[in-house]
This record gives sequence, structure tokens and C-alpha cells, in this order.
Amino acid sequence: MSKSAFVAIVGRPSSGKSTLLNALCGAKVSIVSPVPQTTMNTVRGIVNRPAGQLVFLDTPGFHISDKKLNLRLRDLVLRALGDADIVVYIIDATREPGPEEEAMVKALAGSKLPLVAVVNKVDDAEALPERAIAFVAEHLPKVPVLRISAKEKLGLEELLDFLLDKAAEGPTWYPEEYYTDQEPVFRIAEIIREKAIMHTREELPHALFVEFTDSRKLEDGGLEASYDIVVERESQKGIVIGKGGSLIKKIREEAEADLADIFDYTVKLRLQVRVDSSWKHDDKRLDSLIF
Repeated sequence: MSKSAFVAIVGRPSSGKSTLLNALCGAKVSIVSPVPQTTMNTVRGIVNRPAGQLVFLDTPGFHISDKKLNLRLRDLVLRALGDADIVVYIIDATREPGPEEEAMVKALAGSKLPLVAVVNKVDDAEALPERAIAFVAEHLPKVPVLRISAKEKLGLEELLDFLLDKAAEGPTWYPEEYYTDQEPVFRIAEIIREKAIMHTREELPHALFVEFTDSRKLEDGGLEASYDIVVERESQKGIVIGKGGSLIKKIREEAEADLADIFDYTVKLRLQVRVDSSWKHDDKRLDSLIF
């Protein structure tokens, strides 16, 4: 019997969790942007090696806030810790540890799971890895520390070797060819959301979500899928659409280009922008978005 483990990747916002997941899986599993809290779900990525299978759980950034949306995201991180067999705590070497880092290590301190701290972005000119290592040594003194660059894929094989060594013997949960278990409807929505965030991050970084509305098979075997980009205010609708529909066209084209690399069939998108002023405060809506 080979080894297997569920591995939670946790850390403060924008520490590089999603970039790390994508680099480990060798494919785009989790969307990435400079905007904190881009990840709004626990996204699973799967890595297969001769020694066994690791199922990674990418989580939202551990964020201090009393807002309903952020509390939901923080609960998602804590739930992933409960579902995991091993924890990867990622810390950004370019930023000084602050209150969010303190809160993160406090949540980890009581865990009995195998834990490794990875100091990320060590290739950056502004990186101070020794500062991050000293922080971990102070707050999690028995936890081993590895240095990596998720962006440049440095130190990742060492990290995988460490995790497989800590994994217990057990069954593989997914076929060998899988690198994620996300449903196509969700993956498409996430790619659209990534493009929308990237193009509107100055004006409305967290004021939108993407909702599937309809799809149909095309004669050539492709898929035509309709999605709504939902914003909070009427004024934001115009921002997403852009002058003469220029921005929503760009979002559609960039999303379709990414989807061509993900799926072995063509995905054509139909996008509309809709206003829902209460979505961040609607428990039913948040239940459907955060899971």
C-alpha cells in the first residue's frame, strides 16, 4: 500500500498559497491575483508520486475581520485544518510578521498534526527569510522550516519529499491522471472571476462574484456557457462592462484563452453583469459561494 495524505496550505492573505498549489500540481488549479482573499473556497489539488498521493487543500488567507464574508472565509481555514492530515504553513519572506501572522500561529499552536513552515518568495530582492525563520522559531519552536519560491518553483521537491515522509500508508483517493477534482462549472466561474478581479482590482476588488446560469453543448463538441458577473452597485456595473463593452469583452477573451489550456474541448462564454446589493450579507447566497 502506498502513502496518502490530505495537506492543508494555510497562511495570511497574499502569502502565495495558490501559487504554491499550482506549482506543485503543474497546472492551474487555483486562481491567482495580487488582491488579498482571492481564494474563497477550499480548492483541492492532487499530486501523484511513486511513493504516494498528496491531496492539497488551498485555503483563503487567514484574515482578521468582523465582516460576515471574512468570518466565513476564516472558518473555512479552520475547517480545512480539521480535515487535514498534515499542515503546510506558508509565510511571506517579503513582509514583516504582523497581527494576522500572530493570529495564524496561534491557531496552529494547538494542532497535533504534522506541521511544516515554508518561507516563500526567498528569491525576491526584498525578501528577509531570516526574519521569517526567527518568527517561526519564536512561536512554533519545534516546527521544521523550509525555504521555497513558489513562483520560481524552488525547493518544491524537498517539500514534497518531506510531506510524503510524514504521510501515513493509505489508499489513493483519486485516479493518477487527476490534478484536481473541481467540477467544470466551478472552474470556469473561477477563471472568469480571476480576470474580472485583475481588471477591476483598484475599483472593486471584493465587490463581485460569478454565477453560472446556463450551458449547452455545441455541434463541434464544445461548450457554450453563460455566467453572470454580479456586483454590489449600479455604478460598478459600468466599470465591469467598460466603454462600449470593451472590458467585459477582454474578460471573456482572456478567460476563454485560459480555459483552452484547461479543457480538451472549446469553451465559449456568454457574460452578463448583474447587480445584487445584498450578496455579502445574504447567508443563503454565502452558503452557495463558500463551501
